[in-house]
Amino acid sequence: MGEPTLRDRIELYYASVPLGFADAEEFGPLRLFVRKGEGAPYYGGPNHAYPVPAGPAPVAPASAGPVSVDPVAAGFASSGPVGTGITAADIARVRARQRELGVAESFEWLAEVTPSLRALVEAAGLPVAERPLMVLDPHHPHHPLPPQPLPEGVTIRVLDADDPGLPAVLALPRLAFADVGTAVGPAGRAELAAVAEKLVADGTVETIRPTLLTGHKVLAAAFAPDGTPLAAGHYHPARGITEIGGIGTLPTARRQGLGAAVMAALATHAREHGVHTVFLAYAEAAIARIYARLGFRPAGTTLLIADQPARGQ
Repeated sequence: MGEPTLRDRIELYYASVPLGFADAEEFGPLRLFVRKGEGAPYYGGPNHAYPVPAGPAPVAPASAGPVSVDPVAAGFASSGPVGTGITAADIARVRARQRELGVAESFEWLAEVTPSLRALVEAAGLPVAERPLMVLDPHHPHHPLPPQPLPEGVTIRVLDADDPGLPAVLALPRLAFADVGTAVGPAGRAELAAVAEKLVADGTVETIRPTLLTGHKVLAAAFAPDGTPLAAGHYHPARGITEIGGIGTLPTARRQGLGAAVMAALATHAREHGVHTVFLAYAEAAIARIYARLGFRPAGTTLLIADQPARGQ
């Protein structure tokens, strides 16, 4: 067997990390990740389907955090395209199960690994969106990434389960992604406090705490001097691999480099804690240029159903 490629490592990650948050149901060449319970944390949809990769089925990530695994020994080395046996009937079976669960009919896959799936999904009437991937070059001259400049008084920290800023940090992406783009927007501290209060009341904050305790989720944010989070992001480590996601800036605090600073802090934290492959997805060319300056390079494309629930609560 040859050495595992970057594509193999990303495939291994996508096949493994949801198992920390979901059960797997097999539908021939498709695997449906079913969220463990209403209100439970999730990664990848939730309740999304993914082509069954080559090699043995992965197991859930260990609760202690990133786990080192040899993708060659795990059967993921240079496997080539997979999922070529997927049929329209397989897709229909998964969609029927998703409707039974009362969840969105969501699918996600790597374009380069399962190239035939797009036509089948589109033929079933589901619109497909592209999310290009970038990976942090391990040979980048700045290793780890240098800290990015911050406005005066702003600091970045990784949150633990009892951090008093947790409710507001979890609320921040709701405002950031409701107002897409990079332009300064109207939502600020008052709106953030209102959403944070709702997340405490509905139990969302309590459901996230265990994932921080076990290391399944790492959450970082940039804080103003008064303790208000201005930008945040997260990663979910699994088997020495991670995708950084959820990078969002409070609309009133945009255009200050806060998102890039949080990204750099998360990438550095991941590498310092045993993660050797750090990648991300993006939706806008302007964002990709920022990531390129930080040392990320193109690494393929994720395909998913347009408007499906966001990955990685």
